Amino acid sequence: MAEKSCIKRLQKEYRALCKEPVSHIVARPHPNDILEWHYVLEGSEGTPFAGGYYYGKIKFPPEYPFKPPGISMTTPNGRFMTQKKICLSMSDFHPESWNPMWSVSSILTGLLSFMMDTSPTTGSVNTTVAEKKRLAKASLAFNSKNVTFQKIFPEYVEKYNQQQLTPEQVSSDPSQENSRPLLKKVDDSTGGMKRVDALKEAGNKKRQSVPTWMMVLLISVFGVNATPISHLLFADDSVLFCCATEEASNVNDMRVDQGNQLTWRSPK
Repeated sequence: MAEKSCIKRLQKEYRALCKEPVSHIVARPHPNDILEWHYVLEGSEGTPFAGGYYYGKIKFPPEYPFKPPGISMTTPNGRFMTQKKICLSMSDFHPESWNPMWSVSSILTGLLSFMMDTSPTTGSVNTTVAEKKRLAKASLAFNSKNVTFQKIFPEYVEKYNQQQLTPEQVSSDPSQENSRPLLKKVDDSTGGMKRVDALKEAGNKKRQSVPTWMMVLLISVFGVNATPISHLLFADDSVLFCCATEEASNVNDMRVDQGNQLTWRSPK
């Protein structure tokens, strides 16, 4: 059973990791055992481990932080044996060199750094660069099959599932369909692009106002005093002018279409 000071120390370290995450490192205690921590190391760019996700465990003794933990890796990686304790100066292989000031973050930072090295140690293996790259590519799929990994690191499982979706599956996602109105692009006079709703474009056309030149033409033809315009009747696609004086009673009705073309219609 863990000592009270051990539990407090590990709780404090977990809060610190949540508040200030360490680059390329994620670590969380097992929900049922605070002495068993699970971690994921993300391979650094420019190394054979780039793109890899390496899952492993840290087992703390009840006397922590006065005694060092044991460290192992579960994901095949080409650097360390799996399910075997790794020999580090910060592990229980070397209790004489252990420093109680070291923490979970410093332990995993040291492990990640040592992983990039090629120095042999107890629990290490020797593989080619090509093999390390192959294992890095397959690491997330391997981890996602592990039940404990699924429970503790669901975000990585989701990441893997997203990677498996084909472009056709993504495009056929119902949640993404009909999320935007049908739009098309139209060139403007400045060469830029304007977005126009294609559905509205097929709708009713705007009513046109009476051109000024038409008012002037009416006055010049019928006179100001003899032919006052009594009213204007508007339709969706035209403007109809009616004259209501005696002098203009036999005059043909005038009709202006949308192209502002003046036409005549025979009297009734």
